[in-house]
Amino acid sequence: MASNAPGACCTVGTLHEGNPTGKSVQIDGKIEAYLALPAENEASQRAVLYLPDIIGIWQNSKLMADAFARQGYACLVLDLFNGDPAPLNMPEDFDIMKWLQEGTGGKNPHTSETIDPIVVSGINYLKGLGITKIAAAGYCFGAKYAVRHYKSGIQCGFIAHPSFVEADELAAITGPLSIAAAEFDDIFPTEKRHESEAILAQTKQNYQINLFSGVHHGFSVRGDPKNEKERFGKEQAFYQAVSWFNRYFEAEGV
Repeated sequence: MASNAPGACCTVGTLHEGNPTGKSVQIDGKIEAYLALPAENEASQRAVLYLPDIIGIWQNSKLMADAFARQGYACLVLDLFNGDPAPLNMPEDFDIMKWLQEGTGGKNPHTSETIDPIVVSGINYLKGLGITKIAAAGYCFGAKYAVRHYKSGIQCGFIAHPSFVEADELAAITGPLSIAAAEFDDIFPTEKRHESEAILAQTKQNYQINLFSGVHHGFSVRGDPKNEKERFGKEQAFYQAVSWFNRYFEAEGV
């Protein structure tokens, strides 16, 4: 495994302030999503498929989608959890592995068998909007599905503090990948970061790994804006993603 399984740190963080400006949409009559679009005079054929952490579609992910839209990208945040996200700062008795395998109530598993079709539907939805260039931004749990779905139409990827990514999934990417990593991260520790670097070198794809000091797992989505290191890391990880996508798509002339 190129990163460890999710843990309690995957829900720790801060609710950010702001007013989301996108809209809720439904895909295939059953998949909830949040769509942020760039201004009409900035619209292009580029999009970011936002694959969220286990908290799903919430204030922070909506605000980040809006930020991608301000950079000229349509951004679609998918509900990977069928209306059953994990809570922010989960209580001590929350069994995260049971939730992943069974979901709340035992009948709503959050496994690859249920999530892969959601991701494919999201990609197809973007194509239906006329999007021709699709990047993926995968955060924590969502990183696994950014890596898995180059085969489904993702052309460029960015992941932050990844969890649950298998070595063979990472080795199979067919396009460029950028990673934002935290200095303190039990899910993506130093040895997993080095393992991932070795795997990426073997893929012959363009890759980037940025390590942010003084921050913990989840900083790019749930970092505390009142903490200077977390605020800086969050902001820089976002621009890391944007510059990576721009580099790839501008080279393609789109």
